[in-house]
Amino acid sequence: MSIDAFFRGDGETDIEWAPRRTAALRVCAGCPVRAACEELALRNGEGDPDADEIVRGGLTGPELAAARVDHAVRLAVAVDADRDTEGSQLDTLMTQRHVLATTSTERVRDGKRVPAALVQEEHNVRIRSLSVQIAQVRTARRVRAGWGVAA
Repeated sequence: MSIDAFFRGDGETDIEWAPRRTAALRVCAGCPVRAACEELALRNGEGDPDADEIVRGGLTGPELAAARVDHAVRLAVAVDADRDTEGSQLDTLMTQRHVLATTSTERVRDGKRVPAALVQEEHNVRIRSLSVQIAQVRTARRVRAGWGVAA
């Protein structure tokens, strides 16, 4: 199932969304990471009490909004803990990777134009390095949170 199946399309009517939402909820019901997905959705503030346009962690948007209210204190503590040193490191690494991936390949060195292919290869090497670092930090955090074992 495509990730798009969990989000209501722009201009999609209630009649069109209802069966897709039901199918997404069925997938969530059998998903082994449903609880973790729900927790991340709650921590990220997903879901709107007035808009039924998402299914995440087995909950619709209004259900997520209600759960955020019910768990406000616990979520505030969890979100604060997420903003630890590793959280800041992840933010920095992900920002660096995004900036690099969207930076022009036009370069001049010593007054001469550097071939775009060479600059792109340098970008790719750095992007791969940043991606490895991001994966390592995420894996360590997930292991500590009990979401899996280290590889």
